[in-house]
Amino acid sequence: MPKRLAYFGPAGTHTEQACITYDRAAARIPFATIPLVAAAVDTGQADEGMVPIENSVGGSVSATLDLLIHDSTLFIRRELVLPIKHFLLARRGAEVRNIKVIFSHPQALEQCQGYLAEHFAQAEPIASMSTAAAVEEMLKRGGGAAAIGTERASTLYDTEILARGIEDHPNNMTRFVVLAPKDSPRTGDDKTSICFSFDDDAPGILHSVLEEFAKRGINLTKIESRPTREELGRYIFLADLEGHREDTIVREALDRVRVQVSLLKVYGSYPRHRDPL
Repeated sequence: MPKRLAYFGPAGTHTEQACITYDRAAARIPFATIPLVAAAVDTGQADEGMVPIENSVGGSVSATLDLLIHDSTLFIRRELVLPIKHFLLARRGAEVRNIKVIFSHPQALEQCQGYLAEHFAQAEPIASMSTAAAVEEMLKRGGGAAAIGTERASTLYDTEILARGIEDHPNNMTRFVVLAPKDSPRTGDDKTSICFSFDDDAPGILHSVLEEFAKRGINLTKIESRPTREELGRYIFLADLEGHREDTIVREALDRVRVQVSLLKVYGSYPRHRDPL
């Protein structure tokens, strides 16, 4: 029986492409929101869930981070990093000079704003729930509309590709994570994701936590903060670090951090993404 893989859909999005890259044989089940993807895994409708977590241009995906912090007990089991290529799609036979509106997900519109300003300064950008939903809306709108979507969406919806690779940054990449009831066993080339917070604010408290990793030679590959939702000016810190939570030095560091913070949540350990040679 193939793995059931929930994902932030619909079909034709970059997240679906991440699913195909991860496990082409999996039965892909689209959901309209990131929390619904997690709920599908929690309730057994799916074995794992694929969601975006970070983009090299737009930054972190708030919905995924907030889910992990506040609303889910799932673990990160894998990570994938995919190049993001945007295509300008329209009905077959549409002419560029007639395009008056352009649909897409807000992040795609942002990532192509330079191209749009140069080539479609008079066209109205309209936000959609996803790049695939944008193609559906474009087709309903008629000949004066276009959509920013994926090449797969063009195939699925039988559209014409008016322009390829319209993203402003050629190195545009998105990191996706696979959510599951358990994280991954040690591979020897792993990452661990955590969050932590403090009850009280005082000089040096963040430094004292970071020092536990530094003095053990554990590299932090990412650190950022999110509001606690409880009080203005109070934050939860999120960090990615090299190593597996079962590695001796990582386990020691986490044990020392745990006694210094009011909250420590380990999202899981998983193999580091490596670009194919």
